[in-house]
Amino acid sequence: MKKTAILILAASLIFSLCACGSSGSSTENNAKTTHGDKELYIGGIGPTTGAYANYGLSVQHGAEVAVKEINETGGIGGMTITFSMQDSQGDPEAAVSAYGKLLDWGMDVSIGTVLSGEMASVVNASANDDMFMITASASADACLEASKNAFRICFYDSYQGIAAADYVNQNLPGKAVSVFYQSDNDYSVGLYESFEARCKELGITFKTVQTFLKSDTDYTAQINALADSGAEIIFIPIYAEEASTFLTQAKNGTADAIFGENTYFFGADGLDGIMGKVSDPKDANNVLMLTPFAENSTDEKVKNFVSKYQAAYGSTPDQFAADGYDAIYVLKEVIEKAGYTASSQISGAKLSSTITTLSYKGVTGEMKWKENGNTDKGCTAIIYKDGAGSVFGE
Repeated sequence: MKKTAILILAASLIFSLCACGSSGSSTENNAKTTHGDKELYIGGIGPTTGAYANYGLSVQHGAEVAVKEINETGGIGGMTITFSMQDSQGDPEAAVSAYGKLLDWGMDVSIGTVLSGEMASVVNASANDDMFMITASASADACLEASKNAFRICFYDSYQGIAAADYVNQNLPGKAVSVFYQSDNDYSVGLYESFEARCKELGITFKTVQTFLKSDTDYTAQINALADSGAEIIFIPIYAEEASTFLTQAKNGTADAIFGENTYFFGADGLDGIMGKVSDPKDANNVLMLTPFAENSTDEKVKNFVSKYQAAYGSTPDQFAADGYDAIYVLKEVIEKAGYTASSQISGAKLSSTITTLSYKGVTGEMKWKENGNTDKGCTAIIYKDGAGSVFGE
């Protein structure tokens, strides 16, 4: 079983909020005692309860669909998959505890964490444990830096900001742009900064930039300022939880402002799940979301995934579910290409050198990986109207 000095790491967190600065012990990779060589234990960490549970449950359920499919066709390299998703409630310190539990359980490889703060809290320990991680959705640029064995399926934040600016320039040219972002959230700040930099290059200026803090619950002043600015596009690089409050207040008279019917509220992957957060579907009208996944795609691989997900969970998969599904299949590709047929042999370093030689087409697009863990892939935008999402412009 792979071991790390997880108690030491946890103790260090009491004295420091920066988990990336903690250290772990070296790993003994040849002592798998909790399961047989023909079993492959895959772990994951994320919020499956709490305010951000929509993200964690989507990743978990998408991964579970893939695990079931793969096991039905012989597993990975002849190894049967057992999958465990540990609840972090979105708390980085709880993610450290969850990582320790998964190590004790016998985790061989990991789909990492769901949120970026969680990933930053465990990635250093995972490097010391030679643990290969392919996160479905931890998107902050820096959250993989402490390990050469950490990769991602999702967009990274600076790429999303640039892609969003390019999308506005190409598909909504000449429209007035304002911004509303969370100034104490790394995800929101990262997207805003890269969006702003790219907009400057493209000659796009902002009418106003409004910010809020996590502790804020009343956005009246910001909403009025955004409406007074005359913006036709409001860039909102925030999570669905905060976006639902903002949209409800913006459209239901909490503020004095009235936005026109043609005002777009444009965000990135953090908006996924917005329909499950707003009380009235019309509150999300004209929300545009940058995404690599469209559930109504005619691609056979996407159609198969959507059908099986709906049958299993009674709902339509979102981008996070699709990322979780792809993460499991990428693990299959990299483990089999590396030639592993026994879990006790698996080396995170070897998997890391292997993944950079792969090209994989999943339900979220075609992916290749750089040594820094990132993948660039195409994106489009979904627009919501009366509770339904469709590809913008089609």
